[in-house]
Amino acid sequence: MVLGYNHNLNYKGEVFHVQTEDSGVSNPHIITLLYRGGVIITSKKTSYSDILRMDNLEVVVEELMKEQHKDMMRRLKAGEFDEKAFSFKAQLIENYEIPMLEPEIVPVEDQLKSTTTAASTSDVSLLFDLQQQSAKNSSNLQTKNSAPSGEKGKTANLDDAILSFFGPSKK
Repeated sequence: MVLGYNHNLNYKGEVFHVQTEDSGVSNPHIITLLYRGGVIITSKKTSYSDILRMDNLEVVVEELMKEQHKDMMRRLKAGEFDEKAFSFKAQLIENYEIPMLEPEIVPVEDQLKSTTTAASTSDVSLLFDLQQQSAKNSSNLQTKNSAPSGEKGKTANLDDAILSFFGPSKK
């Protein structure tokens, strides 16, 4: 039994991914998806519930999967999905740049001072202190991160941002 087919295709300078899967006899349909940059451009779903009692069901389903998969690749190469694939909404996610914010460094000594001060004040005044501190931090962050005119701010691509979030891979 074939679980599915996957192919990457170069088309008009971009990589497209075609994926075809069988959901099995309990949910008898074949799904083919066409991706560009992680965005689904189109899909096709075919039910085979009407042939479940065939003797050679596995062979027939495998042939149906191959044909549906090849059909999606032919349609891509014929330009059928160009308008949707190259529209603004389908731009590659990996080319998106995320601005890198510099962390605000507060010495431990200052953190301890603010904690002891907060502990000695009433609960209501603590709420106001937090709002004022939050507003102050937000304005400091905007000042620190605004680049001088003509100078581009620090940016990182999405892959780097994800990797820095999850940490280095352990091989």
